[in-house]
Amino acid sequence: MRDRLRSLRSALAHDEVRSISRRYFISNGFDGTLTSIGVTVGAYLSGIDEGVTVVAIGLGAAVGLCTSGVWSVWEIERAERRAQVASIERAMLTDLDDTRVTRRMRDARAISAVTSGLGPLVGIVLPLLPYLLEGSTLTMFESTVAAVGVGVTTLFTFGAYMGTVAGLNPYVAGVRMGLAGLVVALLNLVLPG
Repeated sequence: MRDRLRSLRSALAHDEVRSISRRYFISNGFDGTLTSIGVTVGAYLSGIDEGVTVVAIGLGAAVGLCTSGVWSVWEIERAERRAQVASIERAMLTDLDDTRVTRRMRDARAISAVTSGLGPLVGIVLPLLPYLLEGSTLTMFESTVAAVGVGVTTLFTFGAYMGTVAGLNPYVAGVRMGLAGLVVALLNLVLPG
C-alpha cells in the first residue's frame, strides 16, 4: 500500500498529470454545479416542499455524474495511454508491459479518473447544503436562492482558479464562469417544464 501511494505521489509530481487532472476536475465540477443549480431551481418550481427531498434528488444526480466522470475518464485515458504505449513500442521495437512507463501511465489514469469523479461531487453537493437548513432556519425559497448563490460562488471559484493558472485576471475569469450559473437559473425560470 505504501508503494502504491508513493507511486501515485510520484505521478502527481508530473506537470502533465496535474494539468490533465485539473482540467477533468474543473470541467466536471462545472457540469456538476450547473446540474445542481438546475435541480434546485427545478425542484422549487415543481413544488417540492422539503429540503431533504431536493438533497436526495441532487445526490442521485451526483451518483450519476460521479460515476460517469470516473468511468468515462478511466476508459478514455486507458485508450489514449495504450495508443501512446503502442507508438513507443513500435519506435523502440520492444514490449513495454509492466515497465516504469506503463506503471506511470496507469497511475496517471487513476489520478485523472478520481479527480474527474470528485469534480461533480463538489459541484453538486455544495449548492445542496442550504437545503439542510430548510425548515429550521431557511424557507424553501430562501434555500433555493442560497443554493443558486453557493453554486454561482463555486463556479466563480473554479473560474478564478483557472484564471490564476492561466495568468489571467482571476476576477474576470471567475465572473465569466459564475455567469453560467445565473444563466441556468434564469433559463429554468423562463423555460416551460
